[in-house]
Amino acid sequence: MSRLTVPKTYKLYIGGAFPRSESGRTYAVTTPKGGFLANAAMASRKDARDAVVAARAAQPKWASATAYNRGQVLYRIAELLEGRRAQFLAEIVESEGVTAAQAGAQVDAAIDLWVWYAGWADKYAQVAGNGNPVSGPYFNISVPDAMGVVAAIAPQERTGVSLLGLAAVVAPIVLSGNSVVVVANEASPLSAISLSEVLATSDVPGGVINILTGSPAEITPWLASHADVNALDLAGAGSIGDGAAWIDLQIAAAETLTRVLPPVSGAPAPSLERVTAFVETKTVWHTKSMA
Repeated sequence: MSRLTVPKTYKLYIGGAFPRSESGRTYAVTTPKGGFLANAAMASRKDARDAVVAARAAQPKWASATAYNRGQVLYRIAELLEGRRAQFLAEIVESEGVTAAQAGAQVDAAIDLWVWYAGWADKYAQVAGNGNPVSGPYFNISVPDAMGVVAAIAPQERTGVSLLGLAAVVAPIVLSGNSVVVVANEASPLSAISLSEVLATSDVPGGVINILTGSPAEITPWLASHADVNALDLAGAGSIGDGAAWIDLQIAAAETLTRVLPPVSGAPAPSLERVTAFVETKTVWHTKSMA
């Protein structure tokens, strides 16, 4: 006796929970050949605002955790991804229409990327900060400090980036103590929502990473102009519309003095520069003992 299939409706990931879009909208996720895979939530402006509220509430406690602890949390994400490798591989094969070998390479690269950034969590400050020479009986030390809430667009290419691109954008943002609201790959969102299930069962505090699915062209303008967003990573914005829409997003962000990182092609390569792009430099003066 054959069974009926049970199509899954994937939800958003906001504040550590899995709400439906407040608009009630969904869209069909299909294979490159048009075959139906699942339904995904179509995030709205209100969902984006809710995600920013959740990110702001979670950020101070996450930033106050030790750098070593944040590194442990990122490494735990890699451990859980490794344990669910087969699931992510199968989802990528279906949604991207690639071979098992290509999907496996992407999953492995995503796992390795989380490990790579986890290792930097308690080390990047030594590279990005310094002791400054001053004329006088003072210590003058500059250290990097998390900016706050960062909004990001994951790479939007149809193949090769659905999981890897999301990890490449999110990991360098959160390791320094920022929280993030990220818009997932619109055409291939399944591995992004499966990653949110990993995050929910890992040690990542609710609200530190928030994942929205749907149309980046619809959602991102509200994030770019949001007064409580401190920085904007437009990694995947180059493939929105005619490819020039990111300029309008940068103009919107300028209204609130939001820092902007421009688009890239494909998944951003692991780099310390992507970490330091989302920190501020805090300088401390302290008098030397006169004894």
